[in-house]
Amino acid sequence: MSTARGDRGTDTGAGSHYARIRKIILDGQSPPGTVLIPTGLSTQFNVSRTPVREALIRLEQEGLVTRATRGYVVRTRTPQEILEICEARIALESSAAQAAATRRTELDLARLVHVHESAAASTDAAELQELNQQWHRALREAGHNATIIELMDRLDAQLKVYDSDTTTRPDNLALILEEHTRILDAIRRGDAAAARQHVVEHQSRTRDLRLAALARS
Repeated sequence: MSTARGDRGTDTGAGSHYARIRKIILDGQSPPGTVLIPTGLSTQFNVSRTPVREALIRLEQEGLVTRATRGYVVRTRTPQEILEICEARIALESSAAQAAATRRTELDLARLVHVHESAAASTDAAELQELNQQWHRALREAGHNATIIELMDRLDAQLKVYDSDTTTRPDNLALILEEHTRILDAIRRGDAAAARQHVVEHQSRTRDLRLAALARS
């Protein structure tokens, strides 16, 4: 079957290819500066070029790639840009936590507690990273602000490309659990000011770890 046809059976559309390329970027298989050529990706995925181009355009809008002469390049960010993303995350997630303290339902609280307890019982670094992401997602959902959730998802993706070993060290993972405990207690009590402040402190420490890792690289 010709590889130039756009109607081949394995061509399932831009959405699935967006997810595949996005995963390759976020998993570090294509680090910042990597050239992504639509024809090469279409051959790799055994699909036509059209859905691949559409997927790359979507990733460009998300801030993960930029256009280049030969196709697209995984976006490289300066330390200043990383700082700006971190500061935006602090502002948005602290607002989400403040809202969660007053808007959360019993189901929201149960989800937060379940993920938190699962993290407390785990000693696997990879699992703890995943549970950390799940907990933050549950926190944002408990704030019931869809715009914040959407923006935070985008900012998380932009930062994940720059994850370092520093953030996955056992001592940092233990601190994360302690900080989450304080945030959760404030949300449980309905203390919006405390929930907001604890998130500011939590995300500010994470920001400083990222910037220190960048300074050493």
